[in-house]
Amino acid sequence: MLWKLLVRYLSPAWLLIVGVVVFQLAQSIASLWLPTLNADIIDEGVVTGDIPYIWQTGGVMLIVSLVQVVCSIVAVYFGSRLAMGMGRDLRGDVFHRVVAFSQREVGQFGAPSLITRNTNDVQQVQMLVQVSATLMISAPMLAIGGVIMAVQQDAGLSWLMAVSIPVLLIIVSLIVVRMVPAFTQMQKRIDRVNQILREQLTGIRVVRAFVREREERARFSQASDDVMDTALRAGNLMALMFPAVMLVMNVSSVAVIWFGAFQVQENGVQIGTLFAFLTYLMQILMGVMMATFMFVMIPRAAVCANRIGEVLDTDPSVTAPAEASALPVPAGRIEFDHVDFAYPGADDAVIHDLTFTVEPGTTTAVIGSTGAGKTTLIGLVPRLFDVTGGAVRLDGVDVRAYDPDDLWSRIGLVPQRAFLFSGTVASNLRYGDADATDEELWRSLELAQGRDFVEAMPEGLDAPIAQGGTNVSGGQRQRLAIARALAKRPEVYIFDDSFSALDLRTDAALRQALDTHLPDATKLVVAQRVSTIQHADQIVVLDHGRAVGIGTHDDLVETCETYREIVESQLAAEAAA
Repeated sequence: MLWKLLVRYLSPAWLLIVGVVVFQLAQSIASLWLPTLNADIIDEGVVTGDIPYIWQTGGVMLIVSLVQVVCSIVAVYFGSRLAMGMGRDLRGDVFHRVVAFSQREVGQFGAPSLITRNTNDVQQVQMLVQVSATLMISAPMLAIGGVIMAVQQDAGLSWLMAVSIPVLLIIVSLIVVRMVPAFTQMQKRIDRVNQILREQLTGIRVVRAFVREREERARFSQASDDVMDTALRAGNLMALMFPAVMLVMNVSSVAVIWFGAFQVQENGVQIGTLFAFLTYLMQILMGVMMATFMFVMIPRAAVCANRIGEVLDTDPSVTAPAEASALPVPAGRIEFDHVDFAYPGADDAVIHDLTFTVEPGTTTAVIGSTGAGKTTLIGLVPRLFDVTGGAVRLDGVDVRAYDPDDLWSRIGLVPQRAFLFSGTVASNLRYGDADATDEELWRSLELAQGRDFVEAMPEGLDAPIAQGGTNVSGGQRQRLAIARALAKRPEVYIFDDSFSALDLRTDAALRQALDTHLPDATKLVVAQRVSTIQHADQIVVLDHGRAVGIGTHDDLVETCETYREIVESQLAAEAAA
């Protein structure tokens, strides 16, 4: 998967790759030429006392060194552009794929893991490309070129390379093999830390309300300790690698000087040649060491690439049809035709053989006990999930035949959790309609019974909203979410228990405003309070995913035992209060 990602995302930037290779080749050639020039200075200048030759050759060395530095800087610049561009494109593709996921895929991976895959995992692959552009390309050039130049200088000492290089490779391989499992475990434990941190930040009020700070600190500390233990294990192996490499290099240096001294004494090898051979051997081993550094990064990057590939290779279960159906005249008629739905891997379906129709301009309410399948049911209309049996139709067309954008443009959804984005009141309301005027926003707020508290804010529509809407109350958050849907002006409104945080007076005023000002809109309402839905044109009573009653409030009180029990329990609770 790592190779597949590299080919896919680096191919468009082939000019940068060519630039990196050319300038790395140039700086490697300069590096390989310098020891030969140094040997000439020693043998032809210092030994013979030829000062002009020393100055002349020394000047050439300075020019070659300057070329090496410039080529190295340009190569690093091109490599950085290559790596940063790949990281940008890869991160963007992962983000767009995750955004296209339905609730099914998000639940499959988990939000913490998806965040880690789009941040830390992409960063590891990006870092590999960065280091490869600076080290991986130059390392084989130095190693291969060093071997050629060293043999040209003194073939009699070449046997030292045949010993030191294999020894170094064996040591590196033994260490790298043990590092791969550690890096695999590292990413999973980072996921766990991310998950716990998100839970604690999201549920900070619950943690404090139940005095669970000590237990949550202990849970986070345990996850952090797990990451630390894995990082220490990988770090210890990494720390062992470089001393091992340096040991081989230093022993090789001693061997060259030791055996080279005999070559100088017995075979007349010149001192400059010996030092050049020593330099080339160091360059060879340095190339191997740089490749070693790459071997350290490749296992972790490979693990991260596999995790990224899992996201990119997962197709969303909710997709646009190959040929979208022509849009019918907007009316807002919703049909549930023998609908079944089961979550992946579940033993039993959540919705069983559900059939009913929501006529245009009417209000249909859905009620039932917790876990009856109410939220799942209404999620089938905007295709947050797709049915596993039967069909859901909007204006006579199966919702799966619509282009998703066309479908969503006809639906205003207020989810069970009224989430607001960081920004202002106006920016949140314009999620429904980016071109809505201030007058239209005020009208939506008035219908949602939110105009009074927004006008009380010093900034009005420009009042700041914190992420998640944490700087407003639960009731205010719900009314802003309702106003956001109203600003969209769709044909169908879906309210998923969206009035739960409102007092009875505000609830009644809001329902009256919706009926008065939106008489032609179709409204599908999920509620727990009977008072919220008793005036609905149709009420669907769910019990374990099955419709045990469909009708008006008065009819269901007479004919549906489940609904009657709900009504009696709420009346008893109100009387007790």
